[in-house]
Amino acid sequence: MTDSHGSTSGADGLVRSGSPPPDIASLARVDDRLSFLYFEHCRINRADNAITVHDENGTIHIPSAVLSVLMLGPGTSVTHDAMTVISESGSTVVWVGERGVRMYASGKPLTHSSSLLQRQAELSTNRRSRIAVARSMYQMRFPNEDVSSLTMQQLRGREGARIRRTYREWSQRTSVPWDKRDYDPHSFESSTDINKALSAAHACLYGLTHAVIIAMGCSPGLGFVHTGHENSFVYDIADLYKAETSIPVAFKTVALTPKDVGAATRRNMRDSFFDEKIIRKMVHDIKALLGVSHEDDSLPEGDHVALWDEALGEVPSGRSYSEEAE
Repeated sequence: MTDSHGSTSGADGLVRSGSPPPDIASLARVDDRLSFLYFEHCRINRADNAITVHDENGTIHIPSAVLSVLMLGPGTSVTHDAMTVISESGSTVVWVGERGVRMYASGKPLTHSSSLLQRQAELSTNRRSRIAVARSMYQMRFPNEDVSSLTMQQLRGREGARIRRTYREWSQRTSVPWDKRDYDPHSFESSTDINKALSAAHACLYGLTHAVIIAMGCSPGLGFVHTGHENSFVYDIADLYKAETSIPVAFKTVALTPKDVGAATRRNMRDSFFDEKIIRKMVHDIKALLGVSHEDDSLPEGDHVALWDEALGEVPSGRSYSEEAE
């Protein structure tokens, strides 16, 4: 609750100063949000339900409710208050630097329902349904072919050939020399310009994908093609868009010989995300892969909390069942 001075009392009984957290119903839908903003050598703080970015040039205010990803580069510090409002707004924070993306993230779903998460868990833990979803992901890359009978090994081979072909095609289009994807994850500056650009572009794509998955209430770790990593589903979904976003952006950026390849790539990725409406595509595709129509309003929203029953599926919560037990 909030007292007359704007202090907020949490469930733990501690009183905190500042504005009350935003109501989840007032937050922007994930597919209506800005893709990402990148800052470096600055201090991130909070003012009411906005974040402030301060550097030697002054201070700017950013409404946290419309932001998907905040990317923090070298020389950045962020306050506890800022992280609180970012998390409450369902946004994701990603630390990036010379060594590439760091998936240190904060975010909460834009729904209190676990329905999509339950579907994801059900589909990913059953061998037959997992293969079906994985094939659907590959089918999206090969719309004019039938991949329904191919094994995962065959699908991996086709995908590898497609990506190599994509690299060669963009090398020819832009006259940027290309040999292979070769980089040291511990030394960004040791790579060639095209490999630097690819690393920066993929980092932006991974960060945005992570934010969309979190905002929809899904799990980043329950993958279908990828497995064993906390961001397996992030890599699954991001791979659907590399050929149309991060790879062409990287080659076109390097072709312009910018002074700072990383910064130029991030700006161009932000433009690409806007032009391609990539957030809207991600939301649509994730729902489709999990077997949910984009127009389906049957998924419960709000504070839907029930008790599980082995025979009935769900029974209402918030009531005493002692008389039934007796």
